[in-house]
Amino acid sequence: MRSLFKTMLITGTMLAGTAGISHATDVEVLHWWTSGGEAAALNVLKEDLNSKGIGWVDMPVAGGGGEAAMTALRARVTAGDPPTAVQMLGFDILDWAEQGALGNLDEVANAEGWDKVVPEALQKFSKYDGRWIAAPVNVHSTNWVWINKAALDAAGGKAPESWDELVAVLDKMKANGITPLAHGGQPWQDATVFDGVVLSKGNDFYKKAFIDLDEATLTGPDMADAFDRLIKLRSYADDNFSGRDWNLASAMVIEGKAGMQMMGDWAKGEFLKAGKKPGEDFVCIRFPGTQGSVTFNSDQFAMFNVEGEEKIKAQMAMASAIESPKFQSAFNVVKGSVPARTDVPDTDFDDCGKKGMKDLAEASSAGSLFGSMAHGHAAPAAVKNAVYDVVTKAFNGGFADGAEAAKALGEAVAAAK
Repeated sequence: MRSLFKTMLITGTMLAGTAGISHATDVEVLHWWTSGGEAAALNVLKEDLNSKGIGWVDMPVAGGGGEAAMTALRARVTAGDPPTAVQMLGFDILDWAEQGALGNLDEVANAEGWDKVVPEALQKFSKYDGRWIAAPVNVHSTNWVWINKAALDAAGGKAPESWDELVAVLDKMKANGITPLAHGGQPWQDATVFDGVVLSKGNDFYKKAFIDLDEATLTGPDMADAFDRLIKLRSYADDNFSGRDWNLASAMVIEGKAGMQMMGDWAKGEFLKAGKKPGEDFVCIRFPGTQGSVTFNSDQFAMFNVEGEEKIKAQMAMASAIESPKFQSAFNVVKGSVPARTDVPDTDFDDCGKKGMKDLAEASSAGSLFGSMAHGHAAPAAVKNAVYDVVTKAFNGGFADGAEAAKALGEAVAAAK
């Protein structure tokens, strides 16, 4: 049941760089950060706001891809009662902005110089018609593989760098009696794996397929091969993968019941929450064949149009807190992601975090930083959902081969465009 708003006075200066804010209404926040690692990271934000006198009214909606949260949001907005702030991804933000539902954060963004420190790739989703409408919390990269170190050592000890090497390691893990690939059979998880497979076939191929939506690329022989590889990966998952939440798949790797998981860097938060250390207990690598390239998503908090000066002040305060360099470091160290601003040092980050920040900077400079199709940063929701349908059908054996799946992908995307 939804908690009631309460009003409270805030004493002293609330936030550096946010002049004139002296009191605010609590913020009601809709989000889907409900796993152990995610909840630990979210507490960093709650505590940061609480230290500044801002209360938090929680509205969690479980579901790692955010689909259930967006359903709940639509119901709230339709009822004329939007939350103060909503966790959102990519094109979902722009869709709500196009409907005129989001507030204007320019006051705090301009005062704090967000334009200079937030990468342009993120600003594409943080701004609409030139105005700031959302505060980016992080940058997640999605083309990671998380490997149990003991399982890798038992399989030869060398992390795979190519498709053939990946298959060889998975085969050895299977022969060693563990589930080679921990996976959760949900459409967004299937698509996350497929993102990595497609990217491993080249930057131009990924861009033409998932950003340009080129029909010849979507239906051609390289896409057919990508689907064949996805179908091959399915053979390494256990029979109980259907419907499994992503964090439960992470737990399989953490506990040594499975060899690896192909998942975004939020998975690292689960390893850290379990007391595991990179390099000792687990290994983080880019999906084989994708080193030098990064597919990303960015969790952002969009601020909805609300009535009342105090609620608007609370939104501005929360936005400022999110973009604070100190918070960006503290939050992302726990979350497994990297900061959404470029001026945050990597001092407090572990080896995987440092690698993530370095990879992101290099990919951004080299032009090999791409929005993730699986996570709503490559194409609008209608296209993403069409891709989900075909990818999940392929993963579950619904096509005779990759060529049939590629043909279906082209048709589905064309219908959704």
